[in-house]
Amino acid sequence: MSSFPPEFRVTVDMQRCTGCLRCTLECPFGVHVYLKEEFKESGENKERRKHFIVRNHENCVACQRCVYTCPVKVINIEKRSQAFSPHPIWTQKTIKDIKLQANTGGVILASMGNEKPYRNLFDHLVIDACQVTNPAIDPLREPMELRTYIGRKPGKLELDANGNPRLATDIPPNLKLETPIMIAHMSYGAISLEAHKALAKAAKMRGTFMGTGEGGLHKDLYPYADHIIAQVASGRFGVHEEYLKVASAIEIKIGQGGKPGIGGHLPGKKINAPISETRMIPVGSDALSPAPHHDIYSIEDLSRLIYALKEASRYKKPVFVKIAAVHNSAPIATGIIRAGADAVVLDGFTGGTGAAPQVIRDNLGIPIETAIASVDHRLREEGIRHWGSIIASGSIRNSGDVAKAIALGADAIYIGTGALISLGCTVCKQCYTGKCAWGIATQDPNLRKRLDPEKGAIAVANLIKGWSHELQEILGALGLNSLESLRGNRDRLRGVGLNQVELDVLGVLPAGK
Repeated sequence: MSSFPPEFRVTVDMQRCTGCLRCTLECPFGVHVYLKEEFKESGENKERRKHFIVRNHENCVACQRCVYTCPVKVINIEKRSQAFSPHPIWTQKTIKDIKLQANTGGVILASMGNEKPYRNLFDHLVIDACQVTNPAIDPLREPMELRTYIGRKPGKLELDANGNPRLATDIPPNLKLETPIMIAHMSYGAISLEAHKALAKAAKMRGTFMGTGEGGLHKDLYPYADHIIAQVASGRFGVHEEYLKVASAIEIKIGQGGKPGIGGHLPGKKINAPISETRMIPVGSDALSPAPHHDIYSIEDLSRLIYALKEASRYKKPVFVKIAAVHNSAPIATGIIRAGADAVVLDGFTGGTGAAPQVIRDNLGIPIETAIASVDHRLREEGIRHWGSIIASGSIRNSGDVAKAIALGADAIYIGTGALISLGCTVCKQCYTGKCAWGIATQDPNLRKRLDPEKGAIAVANLIKGWSHELQEILGALGLNSLESLRGNRDRLRGVGLNQVELDVLGVLPAGK
């Protein structure tokens, strides 16, 4: 079987190259290889060393690490032109996948979000703005409230017996967010401890929360537990009493957008001693999460787990339930909220993942935009919208997406890939290999050194800060001074280039109406 032609070509300006060997040290994929012994045998002087570096183009994944770190900036990575005759059905990627499986007989693994060219519905939504009769608000001179509370709200407010303005209402535990932007669940093991630390520190700096993912919580992160949401997934990795007690909230993961209907998979080569201790599994063993929770086969079973976790945390923490966005998300979410959950997390089909079968990632699930709108509408229709919050995730790319998600009905959002990009990720889609050149999705100690948790935390915190400022600008342009006024306010959205069915599902009017 012939191998597939290289997807990328690495070129080097040899006249300017100094032969410092930096590229050979930085590349974890074996693209730049120094022929040290051949150089010694040649008897050439040091200035000729650069001619003994070979480029294995077929190994290049375009992570850009060599480009960024080359001290004289002489490396360039180019996408190769079409390797086969163009065909509308039998595309280059389709041919490549068939050849790969013909050679291996295995399942094709993939990272990051869905790669198929579906329309992003956020890009077909525009936000209304104030003009004459409803003037805008200046966010630089007037207070703009981004504070958000996640959890069950009371059906009515009661004052004390004397009529004083002191609330007598019993309010269940809520999470207080200074911004509606939280950091998504990415497990310790799938990403490095350094990445986890950076995300946790950023969450604390910005008054928001970070999810643990299904890998438990390393003890080094316990000081940040007041800004951490503990996840309980089907494999129950790292779940123990202390873990549940230290976190600020608990999330039951039923499914995720990047791989709906299947469990997580962390290869054994990533399970070192610290991860083994945190996840409570043997070193080197594959961490395979079952597709279902084997104690949940009905809404009643889910309710029992929700209240078991509430009991374990002395009813002091809200409990969320995460599902992949699917066609019947609305009735499922209604059942989840009625079962006692304080929030439902919806993860769209473009959501990122460290490792998933490509066929699952690219073909299952629905857009997050449609799921948010349908769930919000259904909860309002049943009169229980205040019973629980909606958290949305799945390739939220900027503050505009955040505002549109909230207008569709979300209370808050998770960002995952966006946070990793701020840490240095270049979306080379090799997370599952454990060779992340930026020290993020890896357990290789030499690669992990490349990520400084302190600098990383500042970068992620800056991203959240910038988006939050932009949210205030958007609110001001809408004549609103609080995020609460935007939540579920689909009247402020208009569709561009959407058909009537899509408009009806989203609950928005076409532009110009």
